[in-house]
Amino acid sequence: MRTFQTGWQQLWSIVGKDLRSELRARQVWVAMALFSALVMIVFYFAFDLRVENRAPVAPGALWIAFVFASVLGLGRTFAAEQEHGAMDRLLLCPVDRQVIFLAKLIGYLIFLAVVEAIAVPLFAAIYNLPILSGGLVVIVVLGTVGIATMCTLFAAVASATRAREVILPLLVFPLLIPVVIGAVRATQSLLIPVVNDPPWPGLLAAFDVIFVTLSVLFFQFVVED
Repeated sequence: MRTFQTGWQQLWSIVGKDLRSELRARQVWVAMALFSALVMIVFYFAFDLRVENRAPVAPGALWIAFVFASVLGLGRTFAAEQEHGAMDRLLLCPVDRQVIFLAKLIGYLIFLAVVEAIAVPLFAAIYNLPILSGGLVVIVVLGTVGIATMCTLFAAVASATRAREVILPLLVFPLLIPVVIGAVRATQSLLIPVVNDPPWPGLLAAFDVIFVTLSVLFFQFVVED
């Protein structure tokens, strides 16, 4: 019981440290929000979307914006920690590697939630779609957990390399394909109901469980020198 309490305290201490660090800097999450908005605007004008073709295309723009913003933000965050030796100092502390991973994941999910709270209403306004609902919240949460988990794990891998900006997308994009497809199709189903459509939210939840479990197990090997 005491070990559990210690691990819980360590987890939230790391989360608090990451949140304070990002709030002082502010560059990364502000850039993520602006990047997400830019991607959605570019898609809108690039496809010259009209009412009849807006619903099938718009969810893809939303999730592409989330994926690229996530990779951009987390890659930069881990790179900064590596450059300043913050991650090395953290690994020297008597903290379980699984606690470190979960703390990094939770902290990043909080920042993604802030970015998405701005991006989703903006998305609904730009594309003029009646998509703001409880169902969308569930889909965004499930999709974001899968994306953030993979980005957190592989950002730790890429941060130790010189070409981290190139390595991270190459590693993480292929693995995110199932999550992105599921998230896009689940979002489309809110706009265009399909009979006998697969249970996309359930599939997203299954991907999340698999990704989180494997990432927690493998993180300790990723950060070993």
